[in-house]
Amino acid sequence: MSTEQALTPSSYIGHHLSFNVKQVAEGGFWSVNFDSLSVSVFLGLIVFGFLWWVARGATAGVPGKRQAFIELLFEFIDDQVKGTFHGDRHKFVSPTALTVFVFVFAMNAMDFLPIDILAWIFHNVFRQEHFRPLPTADINTTFALALSVWILMIAFGIKVKGLGGWIHELFCAPFGANPLVWPFNLLFNLVEYVSKPLSHSMRLFGNMYAGEVIFLLIGMWAATGLAGTFFGALLGGAWAIFHILIVTLQAYIFMMLTVVYIGMAHESH
Repeated sequence: MSTEQALTPSSYIGHHLSFNVKQVAEGGFWSVNFDSLSVSVFLGLIVFGFLWWVARGATAGVPGKRQAFIELLFEFIDDQVKGTFHGDRHKFVSPTALTVFVFVFAMNAMDFLPIDILAWIFHNVFRQEHFRPLPTADINTTFALALSVWILMIAFGIKVKGLGGWIHELFCAPFGANPLVWPFNLLFNLVEYVSKPLSHSMRLFGNMYAGEVIFLLIGMWAATGLAGTFFGALLGGAWAIFHILIVTLQAYIFMMLTVVYIGMAHESH
């Protein structure tokens, strides 16, 4: 961007909120946000590669710092799962909760990277006009995560109750098994099934998108002069400290909703 564009709030914010869209096929329908996809894959390899490395070197004796940190993290998440999920949690649910929390936290934490420096690097080194490093500020990313949880919820419901029992619950809960109320039961359950991934994804997306915009507004203020630079740095530091809580809390909430939805699939109405 030119200096004049960069100092214009709408052009500055609009530029940094634009995705690096790559067309998969002609027509414009099949396209991907390359920045969200590449950052997500990169973080997945780094985070889960680190967890695999720690688990591979785990010992039954006195743990090292890395192993002790992962064990403390898992014990904390397992305690949270224990209060919500009342089945056998150690085989799948607790490891899934750990996976979701660590992955979402890593993606959220990309919001701390200096956006202008990254934009300069990708523009001058990789010749990319747009690049957003925060995957969870992309509704496609958060909805894909929520949809994965939704599929798990349905799969567990069918596994626990059987296909016939799951279909029976769709038509006979919560208003009873009378055929006259079957349409109302089905409509009620469909609304519930549709609303879960929507609310699950929108909550994470909305909070991270808002945090990203606030960082951009503070950065825009810092470009207005010496006083703006001083107060922008001051406010940016304060918001970054507060944002640590938001990044962690949103990962925790997304993880807990995942556990709640899987737990609900094990319950009968």
